[in-house]
Amino acid sequence: MATASPKSLYWKGVRTAAPFLLMVTPFGLLFGVVATEAGLSLAHTMGFSIVVIAGAAQFTALQLMTEQAPIIVILASALAVNLRMAMYSAALAPYLGPAPLWQRALIGYFNVDQTYAMSIMEYEAKPQLTVAARVAYFLGIATPICPVWYVMTYIGAVVGSTIPDAFALDFAVPITFLAIVAPAFKTLAHVAAAFTAIVLAVTLSWMPYNLWLLLAGLAGMIVGAEVERRVGRARVRPT
Repeated sequence: MATASPKSLYWKGVRTAAPFLLMVTPFGLLFGVVATEAGLSLAHTMGFSIVVIAGAAQFTALQLMTEQAPIIVILASALAVNLRMAMYSAALAPYLGPAPLWQRALIGYFNVDQTYAMSIMEYEAKPQLTVAARVAYFLGIATPICPVWYVMTYIGAVVGSTIPDAFALDFAVPITFLAIVAPAFKTLAHVAAAFTAIVLAVTLSWMPYNLWLLLAGLAGMIVGAEVERRVGRARVRPT
């Protein structure tokens, strides 16, 4: 079987990512609106989206900023939300690790939920892909998603409160993550991690400054890792 060229994989990535624009567009608009309503200038809002480029962490930090939370809590909460990026990187490393440094730096910057989720599914389904083809596919996915995030943030910040409430832009946040997370529930470890995080998030929702988010996320990762360790050990145990 002939291996697909990097160019064809790049355009396949663009096509694969296109449907996510239906969620990235309102998500970016919403952040722009919320950020300016919270008092951030246009420059600060755009800097937030361009430097951080992580919607969930941006919303978390912004909410805590409006609540006048201590800076250490804001930083810790945003970091906790973005810890998933470290796990994404670890999962992508076997496939993209041999790429040149500048390509890995670019991939690290554009390593967001959508680029990771769609890339890892392609890599696992087609392990014969070359490193160049994998990089091209990843960047193809990032091409429509990340620039649109910047543009929509800008439009949301400029247009602001003129967007009618009937548009219900906030629907984009849960829908985006449901679309990304649901297909990933492939193992008992994934389910255990999600269930633990959900239960603790609901149980500890009374905690101030969204501290429940830190504890629920940490507990979910611990439980998921432990379940995966036990399942792996059971598989290699001699009969």
